Amino acid sequence: MHLPLALRQTTAVVLSLSLALAGCGGGDSGSGDTFTPTPTPTASSRFFADPAQEALTASEVQQIIAQAVGEAQARGKPAIISVVDRVGNVLAMFRMNGAPTRMLTSRRTATGRIANPGIDAQGLDVEATMGAISKAITGAYLSSSGNAFTTRTASMIVQEHFPPAPNTPGLESGPLFGVQFSQLPCSDLNTRFITGNAGAGAFIGPKRSPLGLAADPGGLPLYKNGVVVGGIGVMADGDYGYDADVTDVDEDAEEYIALAGIQGFAPAADIGGDRITADGTTLRFADAQPGKLATLQTSFFAINNVRGTLIPVRGYYDGSAVLAGTAYGSERSGIRRVSASEFSLADAYLLTDGAGNPRFPVKAGTDGSAVGQALTAAESRAVLEEAFTVMTRARAQIRRPLDSRAQVTITVVDTFGEVLGQVRSPDAPIFGTDVSLQKARTVAFFSNPAAAAQLTGNTDTGIPAFVQRFRDFFGDSTALTGTKAFADRAVGNVARPYFPDGELGRPPGPLSRPIDDFSPFATGLQIALVAGNVVQHAGFVQGAGSDTPQTCSAVPDTPTGKKRLANGIQIFPGAVPIYRGNRLVGAIGVSGDGIDQDDMISFLGLHNAGTKVSGIGNAPKDMRSDTIVVAVGSGVRLRYVNCPFAPFLDTSEQNVCEGK
Repeated sequence: MHLPLALRQTTAVVLSLSLALAGCGGGDSGSGDTFTPTPTPTASSRFFADPAQEALTASEVQQIIAQAVGEAQARGKPAIISVVDRVGNVLAMFRMNGAPTRMLTSRRTATGRIANPGIDAQGLDVEATMGAISKAITGAYLSSSGNAFTTRTASMIVQEHFPPAPNTPGLESGPLFGVQFSQLPCSDLNTRFITGNAGAGAFIGPKRSPLGLAADPGGLPLYKNGVVVGGIGVMADGDYGYDADVTDVDEDAEEYIALAGIQGFAPAADIGGDRITADGTTLRFADAQPGKLATLQTSFFAINNVRGTLIPVRGYYDGSAVLAGTAYGSERSGIRRVSASEFSLADAYLLTDGAGNPRFPVKAGTDGSAVGQALTAAESRAVLEEAFTVMTRARAQIRRPLDSRAQVTITVVDTFGEVLGQVRSPDAPIFGTDVSLQKARTVAFFSNPAAAAQLTGNTDTGIPAFVQRFRDFFGDSTALTGTKAFADRAVGNVARPYFPDGELGRPPGPLSRPIDDFSPFATGLQIALVAGNVVQHAGFVQGAGSDTPQTCSAVPDTPTGKKRLANGIQIFPGAVPIYRGNRLVGAIGVSGDGIDQDDMISFLGLHNAGTKVSGIGNAPKDMRSDTIVVAVGSGVRLRYVNCPFAPFLDTSEQNVCEGK
């Protein structure tokens, strides 16, 4: 998760009171008050404790489904209910009799405006099961032992103003702006369900999501003994949208159905989203209140083949039985702790193939023909290790209790977008595995001499036009040819529907849609690059045609036959390009905590690695995007990174990125 340390306070302080009153904790589960969110490591060489290897049993999944169905029946709202484990495996998909079979990615905003259908992913008519799975995955992927977030939390922080409400014009866009289009069905990082394979390989995660991360209320995380073990997602109204006004309290049937499902499996109240603030604004967990739930139905056998039935979803679940979840941290889950031979970092975790092998072992760059001297394996390792070390010292922003250590995923790529290594802390949110890679690839792409040619060579309609928009915006006919180094904060600056960010009446950034066309489903280049993949996948889910390839976008292949943007781009901070002198050689992306923390871990980790191994480092200061002044924004300077003022737990050092 990514929340800024400094946001404009024009209306945030006023809103914080209403939001604090509106937010609702995770229910009265017995799991809620019996654990410490960040237990002390048992070994003196460790900074973090390993999460207990908990998992949902098949009978527990049945109970969750039964509870949700009982609430849906009480409300007269037939629903589709999905349950997933922590790494995204679909454990059950239950469709009640009369539940909708289709849904629309469309929503009226708080001001009454309806974003134009047919732009990017706005107005898609798709299988309703896609929404239920996406919501369940969102609840699981955004949460950890230190924070419990929901699709309502996600909704609050992906819109054009933060917090989203009719009375917040002029405020900056949400800190997670763009994260909804991660975990894509075309991602080369996220794995796929293997039809007809019940062996260990079928459960290797993290899994993809049909529509990325969801902002439509009705997706909540599931916990056992203080450990996040999955999520539940509900689709009952055919409207896959978002909450455009956080100043009121919604009586959302989908959220009540999901809340009933998590009873007995709810997070501790102290780690809920409604206990975490961003500059005086309290985030949301759920508007639904446990006291308004009907009597819980706990018998799956009383509702199965009576109120509805398990159903298959092509590409996700075969519908034959309710499954048990896999325990995060086990080889079978696809994410485990490193061995001593893999990394010197005792706390590090990595993605695995399920057979004991790292999916992304540390290696040298594959782009020597393009950059002259590619990153060596030793340099890749140094960047990962030094960034990880910065993380262990950093104070987290979105974790409870206060003064917990930050937990993130760190990824290094070369200029072709090839993964040169990835590590993560034990309890970092799962969504950061894909997002950290998106961020790294994004800055390697936009800082690359080939960027303009890559976009111009994209075969999807409308993509080449973004190059000219970019050049017109900056008044630079050579833009996107490697003359400037773009951190992901800078890319985000020009991917917002207002420039400067949030200010009404200003023009859009060149990578964004104009505000009249904008919605969380229509952000501009980010979604335009992958819209064809999403549409193809939607057709596949409903039984038409082949699945989207396991690589996103139609940019031309690299000399090694791969895509530079094989899991899409990301447009919020937390990544910087890696340079050897004034030559781009790669990038580092970080995801999992506050956006300023992510910026610092990437920027300072790279700086420290350059000091350690020599020859590599951050971009030369005269190449960085913060040297660009945009005339169209009345002399506004682009940003590069923004580091927290006094970020470390072990020292009172301030301005830690200054001069580097």
